[in-house]
Amino acid sequence: MRQDCKNFESRTYPSGDTVRKCNLDLAPEAPWRCPETCDGYERRLADVNWRHGTLITPPTPPEPVGLGDDDSIAALLDEAEDIVNAAGPKIRAEVEEQRAVSAKQSRLTKWFKRRKR
Repeated sequence: MRQDCKNFESRTYPSGDTVRKCNLDLAPEAPWRCPETCDGYERRLADVNWRHGTLITPPTPPEPVGLGDDDSIAALLDEAEDIVNAAGPKIRAEVEEQRAVSAKQSRLTKWFKRRKR
């Protein structure tokens, strides 16, 4: 990937895992490469907060066999992204339901505590 692009982001977590991505989601073969002619490419002039963990971005992982030969890898990554995106609303609904039940129980508990006095 083009590390000099304004939209490139690399983040290393305490576990040692590194995420390399395009913030505009324009690199279907991320983290290995950007498209040859990318509409979102803008040369990085300066970082926003001027803080760097290290001056060296971790090396790109080795490319899988067949990368760039056909669109199967990009299709697989798009399919995985669709699965994750589809799970989001369901998870959010479950969390909101749990919060509503918790809030209702909290109100009932407060009401019954007042009655005992």
